[in-house]
Amino acid sequence: MRKNFLSFLIVLSLALAGYLAMVPSVKAVNLKDAFNNMVSTTGERTGFNTTQRNVEPIIGNIISVILSFLGVIFLVLMVYGGYMWMTAMGSEEKVKKAQQLIQAAVIGLIVVVGAYAITAFVMARLTKQVITSDNTLIR
Repeated sequence: MRKNFLSFLIVLSLALAGYLAMVPSVKAVNLKDAFNNMVSTTGERTGFNTTQRNVEPIIGNIISVILSFLGVIFLVLMVYGGYMWMTAMGSEEKVKKAQQLIQAAVIGLIVVVGAYAITAFVMARLTKQVITSDNTLIR
């Protein structure tokens, strides 16, 4: 166990040293400016828009990544359930277990897509009505 931990620390330190070698030199007065400069420089080099300061696109990207990940999980569960069903060799118990897995995967996908649809609908309706400073609605 100690040998594995030591190997992990060595790999981690080498990876960190490699990352720090790629980070450009930062001329900043304080740590916050140094971090912001490093993030913006790294973001620009990788092709991201670093001038945008709104949180909505960031949350939208996070949600799309999570939904993509859930789609991959659904696909894996469907393939695994199909594999279990195909290799059941006539065993009713294995077939039933595979069917339950497939049903659970489909129900999970329906719940996730339904939650996303409801959230998108509610957010679209909320963003159309903005409350002004005198508590009147703008439509």
